[in-house]
Amino acid sequence: MHAYRTHTCGALRAADASQQARLSGWVHAKRDHGGLLFIDLRDHYGITQCVFAAGSPAFTAADAVRPESVITVTGQVVLREPGTVNPKLPTGEIELRVADLAVQSTAEVLPMQVSGDEKFPEDIRLKYRFIDLRREKLHRNMVLRSNVITSIRRRMIEQGFLEYQTPILTASSPEGARDFLVPARLHPGKFYALPQAPQQFKQLLMVAGFDRYFQIAPCFRDEASRADRSPGEFYQLDFEMSYVTQEDVFATIEPVIAGVFEEFAEGRTVTRPPFPRIPYEQAMLEYGSDKPDLRNPIRIADVTEQYAGSGFGLFARIAASGGVIRAIPAPGAGSQPRSFFDKLNDWAKAEGQGGLGYIVYDAEGPKGPIARNLEPDRAEAIRVACGLKAGDAVFFAGGKKDVAPKFAGTVRTRLAEELGLMETGTFRFCWVTDFPMYELNEETGLIDFSHNPFSMPQGELEALNTQDPLTIKAYQYDIVCNGIELSSGAIRNHRPDIMIRAFEIAGYTAADVEARFGGMLNAFRYGAPPHGGSAPGIDRMVMLLADEPNIREVILFPLNQQGEDLLMGAPAEIPPARLKELSLKLDLAPAKPKVTGS
Repeated sequence: MHAYRTHTCGALRAADASQQARLSGWVHAKRDHGGLLFIDLRDHYGITQCVFAAGSPAFTAADAVRPESVITVTGQVVLREPGTVNPKLPTGEIELRVADLAVQSTAEVLPMQVSGDEKFPEDIRLKYRFIDLRREKLHRNMVLRSNVITSIRRRMIEQGFLEYQTPILTASSPEGARDFLVPARLHPGKFYALPQAPQQFKQLLMVAGFDRYFQIAPCFRDEASRADRSPGEFYQLDFEMSYVTQEDVFATIEPVIAGVFEEFAEGRTVTRPPFPRIPYEQAMLEYGSDKPDLRNPIRIADVTEQYAGSGFGLFARIAASGGVIRAIPAPGAGSQPRSFFDKLNDWAKAEGQGGLGYIVYDAEGPKGPIARNLEPDRAEAIRVACGLKAGDAVFFAGGKKDVAPKFAGTVRTRLAEELGLMETGTFRFCWVTDFPMYELNEETGLIDFSHNPFSMPQGELEALNTQDPLTIKAYQYDIVCNGIELSSGAIRNHRPDIMIRAFEIAGYTAADVEARFGGMLNAFRYGAPPHGGSAPGIDRMVMLLADEPNIREVILFPLNQQGEDLLMGAPAEIPPARLKELSLKLDLAPAKPKVTGS
């Protein structure tokens, strides 16, 4: 018999009754029933109930062992009595009648329980993550993550992609966040950067003739944490293809993404390819977001024209000053009490808005404060524009062009939640396309890239030379699922002349481009194929499939919100000798004095 186990704790079944078996695992739970002691023994594969008879040597050892100690038990597999069968466990028809118990490792008193559903503070969970990972839900999430990655790899290989690994120590690149820097000991004063994404390298692979590349790529960005973004590092399905149009990229990756989600959907529905394509301008108009959640049936309408020159002075002035007014339908809200509308108005004020005006439509016509000051024909035009019927209501968000549409999107989400309109049990995918190539930097007033600077502008060099930069669209696209952006992607700019001109518009000189991107730019001078790709986030895909609201629940050893690893104690101070070896000297701001009460 094997020294530790003949079976795993999830393997034994009724057919194994009367066999001798040996199991090893953690003491998950103990129950003392007087003459009998029961231990639920747990390993990676499952739980088996073990029974110890009073008076036996194994009983004494079992009685003394603490939860989460690691033990090995040997005994006979027996059928449970009919009234004690546990249908919730795959092993629930049997139990192991233990003759011998060996303690492999004794657990100290636990800082947190593994069995049960008790919630614990995040700092405790992260400090003792190795214990937290033993808990059923979190353990299941990590197994799901592994299976998702395995499925992705298989599907990408079936699509003709080959997996390659790109460098981790590289040069700084403008990817939209701060780099993590690594001092170069052999080159004092110089630094490597950890890659925010393998962007330049995967494009160089296309130039090198590899045609279809992918990897499960680690990426590093020094940015703030939030529920759907882990600080420090994350993983993405990074891929690139040569000789492709935007539609070729979509048609290639959609079956992979849809297939993975269908494989692990567990009864939830998944959008079938082709996914809807929504241009950026339409997304901002109808959804108030470039990450539209298609589970929400509400569609926003622009009613600036209906209010221009109207009797409702506030919105008339907004329209006259170049602002916009968005209408957010509220199906069926006409039957809601006045308190419903007052609550939403108070919420809007708490969000920093002036309020939230509305019109209610009933069989007699429009009602409410706005309707009393708005011409009937204009109120009717709004009803038609929003597709409303008697019993519906509509809310309004008015203001500057860069503010009102986004707030309308927030209202759209809030209304769907309040009215119970959000579709459940589904994964709704879409592509958001035609992003603007440039945007105006609010702080500097200068033109800047709005998305990936390596994207091909629509219209190529002619557009860059003849159009207002703020009107130029790019072959850039995001894939979105249930309002969460899974990835950004683009058809790349593979021509040096277009790249230099594109960066020039954003304030970079040709010398700047040569200095910062000389490796890739030089490669393009030796024959570069048209190419494009994307990089769906692994963490976010698993987060959606696991139905977890926080991304840390699908990452093995995540940092906390302050970017700290409480388990390993990182970041940590470095000894002076090591700093000297790296030619570094710290210039820390003096610590702020603590304020104490009198």
